[in-house]
Amino acid sequence: MNNKNNAKYAFYYLLSLVSLIFMGLSVGMIAFGIINKSIVDTLNSYSGNYDSQLRFAISALFIAAPMFYVITRLINKGLRSEELAKDSGIRRWLTYFILLISFLIILGSFITVINNFLSGEMTVRFILKAITVLLISGSVFSFYLYDMKREINQSRDMVVMIFTWASAALVLAAFIAAWFFVESPAISRARRLDQNLMNNIYSLESAVNNFYEINKTLPESLATLENSEVYLSKRMLTDPDSQEPIVYNKLSDKTFEFCATFRMDSTTDDMNSGYRGDNKNHQAGYQCVSGLLYSTPDPAILKY
Repeated sequence: MNNKNNAKYAFYYLLSLVSLIFMGLSVGMIAFGIINKSIVDTLNSYSGNYDSQLRFAISALFIAAPMFYVITRLINKGLRSEELAKDSGIRRWLTYFILLISFLIILGSFITVINNFLSGEMTVRFILKAITVLLISGSVFSFYLYDMKREINQSRDMVVMIFTWASAALVLAAFIAAWFFVESPAISRARRLDQNLMNNIYSLESAVNNFYEINKTLPESLATLENSEVYLSKRMLTDPDSQEPIVYNKLSDKTFEFCATFRMDSTTDDMNSGYRGDNKNHQAGYQCVSGLLYSTPDPAILKY
């Protein structure tokens, strides 16, 4: 094999390594996400992160899987045509390098799974995740170990064909299954737009509190805020997408609310914002949410 082929097949093997890593991690992330969503653990009730993982896995799988199979086909074609020698240093060194990187990733995955179990994760979830890691790692190792030892001939190797079709079926099944457990792009967009709207409401709430600290009274309207020394950006006053104005209502000397049109019902995940005394649950449609006056004792704290 000449130097030109050396460089070409080194590139093929490195590219197959990158695509294999993304493909294996994506299948694992989809399996973990499905397990986490199907077997609910009260210790991990926040599911928003699972959706982001599933979306990343779907995206990575969509690109990495076809790349892996195309590059693997080119490598096997080179072996059959003897453009790439079976015992060439490039093939042996890079195949063992692939095994090394795969082993390190698998080791890290096992450590994470076991650490989660020791931290109190449900036994059923631990067992299913451990089986997932074993299946993925076992498939990768067994294939590449066989690939190093197999005889190369002009006909297609039956074991390689079985692995290719079986792994492709598994990847396709994971890709399809993920769509049943992740929000659609339209719902995700609607939820993010609601989050942007809620961020504006929080900004207005902060401005109202600043006004109260200075004047010892709540503003009568948002126009009062605009004409005061309190900083108030025009973008805070409306829905960032629809430009529909956010309505402010003064209910009493120390209570107020904001009203706006929401696209989705709020979820527990939406409420994990870290704001003190946050209680802005809402339904889809035109809804009013209570404002929080920071100088007023938090009822949630007073209960204790």
